[in-house]
Amino acid sequence: MLRPALFLLLSPAAFSQESPRLEFAKGLLDQSRGKLEEANQRFEAARAAEPTAMPLVQRSARRKLAEGDLAGAVTLYRNLANAQPERLSAQLLYADFLREQNDGLAEKMASETLENALHRFPGNPSILNRLFRSSEARADRKRSLSLFESLISAPPLDPEAMLMAADWARVLFPADDTAARDRLDALFKSSVEAHPRDQSLCRAASEHFRKTKRLDQAIAILQTHTTAAPSDLELRTRLGILQLSVNQTAAGEAILKEVIAIDSRRALAHESLAKLYRQQQKPELARPHADAILKIRGGDPSEFITLADEWLAAEQPKPARILLEKAIYDHPSDPTIAAKLAIASRRDPETRGQSSHLFREAEALIPADAKPDPAFLSESAEALIDEQRLPAAEERLRKAIKAFPPDAKKETALTLRRLAGLWESQGKNADAASALRKRADAMDPK
Repeated sequence: MLRPALFLLLSPAAFSQESPRLEFAKGLLDQSRGKLEEANQRFEAARAAEPTAMPLVQRSARRKLAEGDLAGAVTLYRNLANAQPERLSAQLLYADFLREQNDGLAEKMASETLENALHRFPGNPSILNRLFRSSEARADRKRSLSLFESLISAPPLDPEAMLMAADWARVLFPADDTAARDRLDALFKSSVEAHPRDQSLCRAASEHFRKTKRLDQAIAILQTHTTAAPSDLELRTRLGILQLSVNQTAAGEAILKEVIAIDSRRALAHESLAKLYRQQQKPELARPHADAILKIRGGDPSEFITLADEWLAAEQPKPARILLEKAIYDHPSDPTIAAKLAIASRRDPETRGQSSHLFREAEALIPADAKPDPAFLSESAEALIDEQRLPAAEERLRKAIKAFPPDAKKETALTLRRLAGLWESQGKNADAASALRKRADAMDPK
């Protein structure tokens, strides 16, 4: 037994050509089968049955344009607009189509359509914006100014109208027009007061005051917004940055820390704090934020290596290792990163026992003609000593000693003593070990 809904679908009325939806569906089916003529006939039947259906009108108009029948396409849009004068979308569709034709007469018809629509929808931003673009295209500055006055006539403006007014003002008035700027100031303030949660509006208002070098008012706008919309971390970050720029250091720092506490992946907040702490000569505070930036955004190999060296110089191998694990993921074939990761992994007590394979992997990436890295050679020697591969470790230490530059006296002396100690621990090369220690003392007296 057929269900009632299925019965209705299969009833004769459902298959009637008077059903535009069914005709449209059949048209799509014919189109998919390559029956274009039959499809167009069904689409036209559907439009004839439902002449105010905008998608059907648009489809028919596109087909007429493809056939070179511009007048027919214009007629379709005009009939749609005339049939529904209170339907704004129909008026805008007709006007936009006319303006797309790049024809003087069509442009005039579009303006007339929009002016008529403005009488029915006074102050509508969508209409005003189209009329403004049209008047500017005609260089009719008098009409543009009139439209601007109409747009701002009833403050506070809603966000869309306010953003439009700011855009128009940049076109209509010189940057040094203080009277125009004062009017825009008042409009922004009243609009923000009425709509403090709107992000786009508050961002634009803050930028308006920032670009005109009134940072105190830019900050006030952002404070209003973040109070009304505390979950907006993007503009809260901007507030913190602006506060830092006017030496409200404590307030800006606190806000940026709050942002990171809520969302640790806010790179801009990390970047601003890293810069602040570098300026304050506090590298121990700057490093974690610089580290976070690289983990969030990534970076080139040199950026990873520089920061990893900072961690290692501060005797903090674990964060260096974790950072370099991110670096080698981003740059898997970079021999410098691979070598530094092996070093950091060996210095980190948590991974020292598993570092040997990292040295081997790094060695495989290093080009045969590359200049030896003495730090890598010394550290890999230590890994070999841990594995009791002493002859290989001795060879690495010898190569490291030769590879140190002349000004690296302290590092060279340390490696000389390490090789001497290795021989002494094995009870061999006593004279040579003694000579190495004397040479090391001459370079770097204890």
